[in-house]
Amino acid sequence: MNLFKNKFISAIDSLKGRDLLSSADFDAEQTRALLELALNLKYRKKSINLGNRVLGLVFSKASTRTRVSFSVAMAHLGGQTIDLNPNVTQLGRGESLIDTTRVLSRYCDAIAVRTFGQQELIDYAHWSSVPVLNALTDLEHPCQALADFLTLHETFGNLQGLILTYIGDGNNVAHSLMLCGVLLGVNIRIASPKGFEPNNGIVERARLLAKEGATVTIMNDPLLAVRGANALYTDVWASMGQELEQVQREKSFFGFCLNKNLLQEADNDAIILHCLPAHRGEEITSQVMEDSASRIFDQTENRLYVQQALLAAVIGGKDLG
Repeated sequence: MNLFKNKFISAIDSLKGRDLLSSADFDAEQTRALLELALNLKYRKKSINLGNRVLGLVFSKASTRTRVSFSVAMAHLGGQTIDLNPNVTQLGRGESLIDTTRVLSRYCDAIAVRTFGQQELIDYAHWSSVPVLNALTDLEHPCQALADFLTLHETFGNLQGLILTYIGDGNNVAHSLMLCGVLLGVNIRIASPKGFEPNNGIVERARLLAKEGATVTIMNDPLLAVRGANALYTDVWASMGQELEQVQREKSFFGFCLNKNLLQEADNDAIILHCLPAHRGEEITSQVMEDSASRIFDQTENRLYVQQALLAAVIGGKDLG
């Protein structure tokens, strides 16, 4: 068994029983191993059986891709998923998070939580005796970032030294892109309107985590940010819970639409990413979404495989080779 294979197995084994609350929870080696496992699962080079284990989904926010990809991932692993929407459980009638989590831990082998506040996710992890996974909070979206960098890896091979430019609101997606990206040696540029930059604490944490010379640059000029970039990324201007700010945000984000003019300033082989759902004509034009450089739906598909790898690693199943 070669050294790489030993390191890969060791990194995956080290994730058993672990929570994923932030993209910074796993180190560079563990993150690379997850991406490698996801590729092996995607191209059927490896098969893992979780032996009918159960994933609980506690989603306080609406979801299409996250809900479906987690459910399908568990099915592919021989497991089951149970939807624990607060509106149809006792959580919606006032049962405490503490009691609910301790009960769910007795029934489920892992819990994926999609909610507003990061602290609520941390509380779930504190009271749970099984792994808790961040399926999105207002602060981070680590599963999305894993799928994004898997897409870059499939496109470019070596991630080290690539430039990923994110244009738009300095939101949860931007935060996880920074934290995950610098671990993998990717240079991250964030271009946001003034007042909509990412959280300063997350920026500083990403810079401290940076490996192999990776940099994080925050700016307010999208044209400058896209020059020479290998990947251009955007997201909706108003995230869930910010719908009342939509009209004002449209004014603030004028000039931040990912269009053909911005694409032409990027590297000739640059790809286009968007975590969806998209508001065509707002943060991205239909022309760019449908451009040959777009990898948006490959990126979406990769949510399935990174979450399949994540579940296999944290729950631990039988490796069928």
